[in-house]
Amino acid sequence: MNQPKISPAVLRLLVIFPNVISYMLLVGVLIYIATNFSELKTAEALNFWIILVALLGPMTIFTTYSIAKRIRTGIL
Repeated sequence: MNQPKISPAVLRLLVIFPNVISYMLLVGVLIYIATNFSELKTAEALNFWIILVALLGPMTIFTTYSIAKRIRTGIL
């Protein structure tokens, strides 16, 4: 059966869009921590948010690196 092909531009868009969303999430969490720092500290919830940023940051950077590497090699 002949499967329809996805154009490379649409494929890149489908791959890059979630990566942009992950950066927006990371920036939003950082802004949330910055604006609510004292409340988070008094509620002892600051550790959770710092751990969340510590997990999201490297994942986002690694995803960007792997996407850029695939685009450079011509896979995407």
